[in-house]
Amino acid sequence: MTSLGDTAPLRDEAGLDAGDLGLYGLTVLAWGFSWYAIKLQVGSVPPEVSVFWRFVLAAAVTMGWAMLRGARLRFAPKTHLRFAALGALIFSTNFTLFYYGGATVPSGLLSVVFSLTAVFNILLAFLIFGQRISRRVMGGAALGFIGVALLFRPQIMGTGAAFDAQAFIGLGFCIAGTLSFCFGSMVSASNQRIGIPVLSASAWGMTYGALLLGAFSLARGHSFAVPMTLPYLGGLAYLAIVASVIAFACYLTLIGRIGSARAGYSTVMFPVVALLVSTVMEGFEWGPGALAGLGCVLAGNLLVLRRTRSRPAPETG
Repeated sequence: MTSLGDTAPLRDEAGLDAGDLGLYGLTVLAWGFSWYAIKLQVGSVPPEVSVFWRFVLAAAVTMGWAMLRGARLRFAPKTHLRFAALGALIFSTNFTLFYYGGATVPSGLLSVVFSLTAVFNILLAFLIFGQRISRRVMGGAALGFIGVALLFRPQIMGTGAAFDAQAFIGLGFCIAGTLSFCFGSMVSASNQRIGIPVLSASAWGMTYGALLLGAFSLARGHSFAVPMTLPYLGGLAYLAIVASVIAFACYLTLIGRIGSARAGYSTVMFPVVALLVSTVMEGFEWGPGALAGLGCVLAGNLLVLRRTRSRPAPETG
């Protein structure tokens, strides 16, 4: 397996090797359980404060790891602008929006929206880079959005026919958070293309993300105090170490190895893990609509990603 601190050559047409599959497996499991950990923190303190502490811890661990490995940490000021962009898009805004969405959306459904990363990557590549979208990709995108609509219908419509505006707003937060992540993935791919190691970029990106959230929290007059309870602190530790340090190292390394579009395969399966956790821990109810919705989301992602297997990721060029 390629070291998480190094940049591997991008393999656009080769099949997945054992290293790729290992990175996928770690990412799927780490992120599959992370959504319930997020729910354990929602409502206790302002979302930006919870995400701030998450990335304070994650940045400290990652920066320490980088120092122990002797990774490069000195960069030109213009490179720090790239790190700040990574921090703003992936290590702050992305998760803060999902925390706000989690106030009204079950944890498993948070992951389903995030799984549309692969679809959004293709659509953004079309809008920004002008890459043509095939009928297969268009069909996959349509299936993905139909699946999300089916899964969210009970939450948005409420228990009866009444429209639940809060659930709809929560869905909007999740979509915005996914778009933020996609733009951040493009920044990460660009960083690796010019030879910036994943470990170095992650350490500085998390640092800038924490600084941005700290400044935002101060501007809003928030207290930085958090509940000294096992659920909150346990969730914080899991999110900071497993879901942030380990999972992001795996995911961002995948981007450098095989491109961001193909790396999106890791987002196909973790919603299944997250929905199973939500079923056990939150009583998420499965019905024909939910099953059909999940099937549409998975099928749509697979169609989109199957289309991109033999193409270079446009955002890395």
